[in-house]
Amino acid sequence: MSFQQVIGQMPKEVYERLKTAVELGKWPDGQPLTEEQKATSLQAVMAWQAMHLENPEHMNIGADGEIVMKSKSELKRQYRDEEEIVRIEISH
Repeated sequence: MSFQQVIGQMPKEVYERLKTAVELGKWPDGQPLTEEQKATSLQAVMAWQAMHLENPEHMNIGADGEIVMKSKSELKRQYRDEEEIVRIEISH
């Protein structure tokens, strides 16, 4: 089975664990990632994002394998256009 096939079949839960491990530098049991584990896990996370995420966040790998970076104005526009959940006025 190829790397791409493995990533294509990887459940979202595994992706989330790998992403968290890369972000924190350690596995859920507290063991630190080796440099090789960190590099391989990061590659798997980026490949999973490229295959499965349709709306990348600020910086991700797009479906074409290119890094996608949104500008500050694009991010502001994206969040401004989302529905407002609640607004509370605080009076003193």
